[in-house]
Amino acid sequence: MTDKKRIVFVVNPISGTQGKKAILKWIDERLDRSIYDYSIVKTEYAGHASQIAATAVQDNVDIVVAIGGDGTINEIARSLVHTDTALGIIPCGSGNGLARHLRIPMDAKSAIDILNQGNSVCIDYGKINNILFFCTCGVGFDAFVSLKFADSGKRGLLTYLENTLHESLTYQPETYEIENEEGTVRHKAFLIACGNASQYGNNAYITPHASLTDGLMDITIMEPFTVLDVPSLSFQLFNKTLDQNSRIKTMRAKKIKIHRQHDGVMHFDGDPLMAGKELEVEIIPAGLHVIASPKKRTKEESENLLQVISNYFSGLHLKGEEMLAKRQSHLFELNRNLLGKLSKKKITSSNKNHG
Repeated sequence: MTDKKRIVFVVNPISGTQGKKAILKWIDERLDRSIYDYSIVKTEYAGHASQIAATAVQDNVDIVVAIGGDGTINEIARSLVHTDTALGIIPCGSGNGLARHLRIPMDAKSAIDILNQGNSVCIDYGKINNILFFCTCGVGFDAFVSLKFADSGKRGLLTYLENTLHESLTYQPETYEIENEEGTVRHKAFLIACGNASQYGNNAYITPHASLTDGLMDITIMEPFTVLDVPSLSFQLFNKTLDQNSRIKTMRAKKIKIHRQHDGVMHFDGDPLMAGKELEVEIIPAGLHVIASPKKRTKEESENLLQVISNYFSGLHLKGEEMLAKRQSHLFELNRNLLGKLSKKKITSSNKNHG
């Protein structure tokens, strides 16, 4: 008779969008005890999840399950690379990019059922300036919005879209040089996204044809665009056809260097970080075992999400250029108000620090 497999569930009590008590109850009710023995550990500070996962590796635990958002998943996964311990995911974050690519259900009960199936695959991971990522990384507007989103009181798709629209009207594209083994190309770009997986999260497919197991990253270069381009870009982003847009250039590589004119923000799996002018991004093949669903994403799931996006941007189509001009003016006003609020917060914070 073989021994049971051991699972450690790592819970971040403050991240994500779902209550954790119910999830812990469902684990007790639904996890197959004939296969698994399990324990639960709660994180107490930033970086604690990585330490818990590293200890689990030393103890020869079979699976470490992240219960939290993309940040918690990244923390745990970085301690599991090139080990025999697999990553499991019960997604309850605001984006859940890696979980969605792995077709892990957003419903916690169904995600536990995926753990019971025990379907393990070995995937690639990436590094940007030696910082590990598992889904996407990049520079430009998406990194800038990640910085804004990190400070937002609310989470979720609509908050991300609102931040995107607010900032897109005033964000200035930069000129980048991208160097790979074939040479160097120069682009004025709104953003450069490097995808190990296909999406940011929320089924927003920034690198729609990316594979977790091909040893390569897919690179999307979004050139400057106007407000008239927003509806088509948004629809294609969620319809896995972004690469068909004329504003989009793509390439595929194992390793690239990005040269930019100024220091600035970059992001890895949605987390922003300030970095220098020179960035190096590479893919490390077959470095992480993960528990994934064997099922494919359904057409109904895609259509439901596209309806949300279509409804959100429907106002941009109502009265042609007249409505677009009104919407643009309205967004400028919202952006101005937002900047005013941010300025007041900074002044208040400064006064407190000097009080």
